[in-house]
Amino acid sequence: MGTLNLWLVLALFLVVEIGFGQQEGGVLWQQGNRLKWSDFKGKPSLTSNAAAVTASGITYSFSSLNKNGKIEVDFKVDAHFYPENSWVRSTTPNTAILNHEQLHFDITEIYTRKLRREFAKATFTKNTKSEVRGIYRQILKELSNYQNRYDKETNFSRNQEKQMEWNKRIKLALGQ
Repeated sequence: MGTLNLWLVLALFLVVEIGFGQQEGGVLWQQGNRLKWSDFKGKPSLTSNAAAVTASGITYSFSSLNKNGKIEVDFKVDAHFYPENSWVRSTTPNTAILNHEQLHFDITEIYTRKLRREFAKATFTKNTKSEVRGIYRQILKELSNYQNRYDKETNFSRNQEKQMEWNKRIKLALGQ
């Protein structure tokens, strides 16, 4: 599971997210709902040696209203798992890898919550759309860096001690 190959796939997916705004569909992140291998419906990449790839992303929509010169903005922000873009090699599925992939989706939820907080504390002007897009892009950059760090430190779930540390870290961050 090469870091470069895995993150090229994820980076490409994140570029799609940024470039086209929102991707419709997908499975919403919900507390207590866990991914199953049957959720991974995509075809494994022929050029990647990754055991599995989780395609997840953050979507948002907003409406704004100018009230007496003050811009008020309402947001809807969600974390999604995209089954058709997520895949597993039939020769490698096991619970350790599935847990690793679940944490990728959980990390997306952590950054979804961060995006909600950033939107809530921001002050917007007449350039709301551009300002919202800038905050979104910054959070996606942070998300990508954190996902890369997770894979590097856990060696894609192979380092069981580090994987256990990350399991605890993510559980705590999600308030579980």
